[in-house]
Amino acid sequence: MLRLKHGSIIGLIILFISSIPLCARTFYVAPPPTGSDNAGGSSAAPYATIQHAADNTGPGDTVSVRAGTYAGFVMGWDNPQNGTPSHPIVIKADSGAVINDKNAKTADGINLEGASYIVIDGFTIKNTKGAITRGGIRAVTDTGVIIRNNVVDSCGTWGIFTGFSQNILIENNSTSRSVLQHGIYFSNSADNPVIRGNKSFNNALCGIHMNGDVSQGGDGIISNALVENNIIWNNGSGGGSGINCDGVQNSRFQNNLLYGNHASGLSLYQGDAAGPGKNNIVVNNTIIEASDARWCINIQNGSTGNVLMNNILYNDHSWHGSISIDSASLQGFASDYNVVMDRLSPDVDNTVLTLAQWQNATGSDKHSLVATPSQLFVNESANDYHLKSGSPGVDAGTSQNAPLYDLAGGRRPVNAKYDIGAYEFGSSAAVKQFRQNPTFSHFMLPNPISHELLDRYLTEIKGLKIYDLAGRSMAKAAIRNNGIYLVQVGYQGVERITVIK
Repeated sequence: MLRLKHGSIIGLIILFISSIPLCARTFYVAPPPTGSDNAGGSSAAPYATIQHAADNTGPGDTVSVRAGTYAGFVMGWDNPQNGTPSHPIVIKADSGAVINDKNAKTADGINLEGASYIVIDGFTIKNTKGAITRGGIRAVTDTGVIIRNNVVDSCGTWGIFTGFSQNILIENNSTSRSVLQHGIYFSNSADNPVIRGNKSFNNALCGIHMNGDVSQGGDGIISNALVENNIIWNNGSGGGSGINCDGVQNSRFQNNLLYGNHASGLSLYQGDAAGPGKNNIVVNNTIIEASDARWCINIQNGSTGNVLMNNILYNDHSWHGSISIDSASLQGFASDYNVVMDRLSPDVDNTVLTLAQWQNATGSDKHSLVATPSQLFVNESANDYHLKSGSPGVDAGTSQNAPLYDLAGGRRPVNAKYDIGAYEFGSSAAVKQFRQNPTFSHFMLPNPISHELLDRYLTEIKGLKIYDLAGRSMAKAAIRNNGIYLVQVGYQGVERITVIK
């Protein structure tokens, strides 16, 4: 990003043109006998291994991996290998491209280590040989990595793992059956992750785990996270949470659906991090806990300033309920317009209050209500958590902090008032924002931007749309000087620019 200065247009255009790779290339990979690492890597003469193709890439290059079975690969490691923010290296798999063995250097399937601005897109990683004892996809000491549209199953420790990696996008992946730990693990003093649209299920511990881990170095805090539109179920037989947040601060959790998890639902706390999980917004989530689970929302260790709005919080346990918070976390706590049970605790399980008692004791949830799944949902037994007609969650929410879309991508609100939970009743999937399959999205780094920004694009695009962290369209771009797009936005919280080709 650049700041616009007087007299800088010509310099900007020169800088922009000079930043375009002169010969961005596409390398192809196919399994033997079609592919050979002695071939040229063209469509007609593809390489045989992803590793050989990846070794030859530079900024703007693409590796296209055809259907077949492969060993994993590593980028960076002992030799930094980076794309750029505007010209990442893209490693993209066709349907049917499967990694079933670790890479040659580490115990992971795909390992990015000191390799920034890399896109990993569309792989199926199945640990059928049992050789992937660590992560299906691992990204450490990177920035600007995108991990998108991958299916990761049965890896030894994690599905997707990142460490000391800033400005990471983990989007539209499936992570399941991690043997020892978590589906998705974002760790180690890194900021600005976007974890969106993933499915994480049947993992031993957490569906999504975020941990600042100060003992490993850095400030020990994760900040400015956006965790949205994830569906997380049947995790936690060994403990943890559906979404676990150790030292996560100033972040948003919205439109997530958690059901049938066996430990906590969403936890904000301090364990290994340098500080507690404070000043977060938890809005329009649906959390339905299993009969052997802990609380839907768990807030402890002085995790102050957290906001809970428009959430459905139901628990099938015999006495655990909707919200558990300790006294050290009550300062600045704001909770309202939620659907809860008559089971809430202001002192971490020692006392369980009805909603009326909770309102009197804490001053919270003055507009919240009590309802059961059968009153709320289309079909809980089939895990259909859309609100049904006449649901008490319809038109019972608040616009405060609410996102302008729901888990299915439909717009909020349909009527004058917002609904409670991850789904907006009557919202049409036909009006999904193209966050699901954008032609191209340029994520603002850092995330969110808090100052004036400038970006530029070539003439072959049709237009630009700019979104903030809540998914709201913010501004339109103007064309200047021979078709160069100049985008100036003075608002705070810009997350991304989507380019329409």
